[in-house]
Amino acid sequence: MTMTAFQTAIQESPALPRGFSSSDAAAVARRVYLAPAGLATGAAARALVGGGRGRPLAGRTDLAFGLVAVLVRRDGGGASLTVVDEPTLTAWGRDCGEGVAAHVAATLDRLAAARPDFAGLPMDRPHIMGILNVTPDSFSDGGDRFDPAVAIAAGTAMLEAGATILDVGGESTRPGALAVPPEEEIRRVVPVVRALAERGACVSIDTRNAATMAAAVAAGARIVNDVTALTWDAEALPTVARLRVPVVLMHIQGEPQTMQQAPVYDVAPLDVADWLAERVAAAEAAGVARENLCLDPGIGFGKTVDHNLEVLAWSGLLHGFGLPLLLGVSRKSFIGRLSAQEPPKERLPGTIAADQAGLDRGFQILRVHDVAEARQACALWRGLALA
Repeated sequence: MTMTAFQTAIQESPALPRGFSSSDAAAVARRVYLAPAGLATGAAARALVGGGRGRPLAGRTDLAFGLVAVLVRRDGGGASLTVVDEPTLTAWGRDCGEGVAAHVAATLDRLAAARPDFAGLPMDRPHIMGILNVTPDSFSDGGDRFDPAVAIAAGTAMLEAGATILDVGGESTRPGALAVPPEEEIRRVVPVVRALAERGACVSIDTRNAATMAAAVAAGARIVNDVTALTWDAEALPTVARLRVPVVLMHIQGEPQTMQQAPVYDVAPLDVADWLAERVAAAEAAGVARENLCLDPGIGFGKTVDHNLEVLAWSGLLHGFGLPLLLGVSRKSFIGRLSAQEPPKERLPGTIAADQAGLDRGFQILRVHDVAEARQACALWRGLALA
């Protein structure tokens, strides 16, 4: 079995590195990364927290962590990895100086803190976001619901099957997809958004265009879900700030037309975290309230199969932002590439397996095509996690 770039870049170390110190908070944050480790569920999680040997993950009662994985970027590339308990980590932070100590303490607190409600939904439990593509060319279901009446009926069925969010999109962002003019995108999505919102649904608008964001919110959408984290359209960031709506910021390298043409990272999970940190800072600077932010690591967007696996495996790093996390793996090509090259609609088992991995790592929102199946799998995971 060949080593991945990530495995080659990571140097496991029995002890935390010495001699690192900085008073620059931003420099420390781009050098030292913490991820929850020693994860436990159910009675084991309660025993960890109750015995003072661990903390809840994201304020949950069904997940806790007793150890912390510490990744420290090395000069020249790559990172060292050490897994320690909290007292050891805290002592190391003090030895490194005030800047590192403050970063360690603040990140530990964010890993453990309860997440604010997102779009009125409690983040202390998992939620299902149903994918409702009103497009002729999406990679998995293009054309299936291009007729607004069909899309509205499908959205209603998703609600009945257990979705708590419906993500309506009028432009495919599959690899190689061409941009759709906002006017056409608005024509496709607004009737669907309005009808489902009038039925009481929590609707998300999946778009990178500011004009579509504004039109969909006016029609009743409660969430903006932008695969470019408000970078595609110069008006997107001020539009979301003005509308004061919750927004999902997703990581992407490149753009849909070119993103799968040899994407490159130093350490993919750390690079993704850095990019999202910049987008969170930009959103806050523009006036978007922090409690209105949710993060998506962007599985399949400018990433190889190995990158996708690395980012998902180390997605616990993103809990350090103290924000809700969304996972979108449904029917994606890396599932088929790891298996037997199944076409998109035959990737449900792999989708459920990846979603379960996300639940194990504390994701609060799963974005899926197959709502009933995801709800059932999620219910089983939740039952086991609380046992």
